[in-house]
Amino acid sequence: MTRIKLSYIHEFRDRHGHIRRYFRGRDGKRVALPGLPGSAEFNAAYEAALVGAGRPPRVGEARTAPGTVNAAIVAYYNSDAFRNGLKHGTQRMRRNILEAFRTKHGEKRIATLPTPFIVSMLASMKPFAARNWLKTLRGLLQFAVLMDMRKDDPSATIKLKPVKTDGIATWSENEIEEFEAKHPLGSKARLAFALALYTAQRRSDLVRMGKQHVRNGAISVRQEKTGTRLEIPIHPALQRTLDATKSDHLTFLTTLRGEPFSAASFGNAFRLWCNEAGLPKHCSAHGLRKAACRRLAEAGCSVSQIAAVSGHASLSEVQRYTKAADQARLARDAMRTVQGEARTTIGKPE
Repeated sequence: MTRIKLSYIHEFRDRHGHIRRYFRGRDGKRVALPGLPGSAEFNAAYEAALVGAGRPPRVGEARTAPGTVNAAIVAYYNSDAFRNGLKHGTQRMRRNILEAFRTKHGEKRIATLPTPFIVSMLASMKPFAARNWLKTLRGLLQFAVLMDMRKDDPSATIKLKPVKTDGIATWSENEIEEFEAKHPLGSKARLAFALALYTAQRRSDLVRMGKQHVRNGAISVRQEKTGTRLEIPIHPALQRTLDATKSDHLTFLTTLRGEPFSAASFGNAFRLWCNEAGLPKHCSAHGLRKAACRRLAEAGCSVSQIAAVSGHASLSEVQRYTKAADQARLARDAMRTVQGEARTTIGKPE
């Protein structure tokens, strides 16, 4: 294997004894580097990190045969469509998918990938995985068409059936109480829980919050996924949690080494905290985002008011919370009217 000089690489041993490597450029941003140095997986992540840091790619590009899937993927990583057209979280997800794909099929000709081949691969995947895989491969193939690497997009005619699901589960009030009972004020778990429940933000935004984002009784957030700037008033319960938790870092939430969490590592840590509280598998950090929206809806907030806190770009999901809250309120009013306990107008609050 060719020995390559690498720059901006940092490595450490995690609490499980595994060696972890990441790229840290001059801007201070960290990018995880999977696999062993010199492997295809590692090289692709390193190339993408160099490009993201404004440096020319150095690894792997010269060793890819022209016209192959390998060459197309490397060119796609370096393209404006990938570097500037996709959010960082989407880039990470697509790199993971494409690296797995190139490991098995990297030497195939990109110009001759047929539709039946793609269909057969999709058939072996679960619905959500298939949706993400197809979207990722379609991005690559459309880039290949644009760059004249092939004449058409063989995925263009493939349609996946809509997935019927309620999505990630929200937390019940009992589950919220159980977590709080296990993790007291002052603990890192309780701080993470309160930030998620009282700001209604995604993991990728929670891990970047710090004292510097607090101004005039509100937390200022620019969402990584949407780019939306939000000013979220600090709930008294969140303020009590912040006051009870010592923090000497730029971010409220840090690892055991005092470093900021990545969204993925935070998700893993939160899973452990939920396990410690004896909570079921469906309880997650994202579920607290849903619980926050549910609480706002039950308090009578409008769709626009809830979205002003959560930053949802699409109001369809927020509408489900208000619809469920309105249904419950209407049902209570109806039963009280029948029982003679209340003579309220249906649909109006007491």
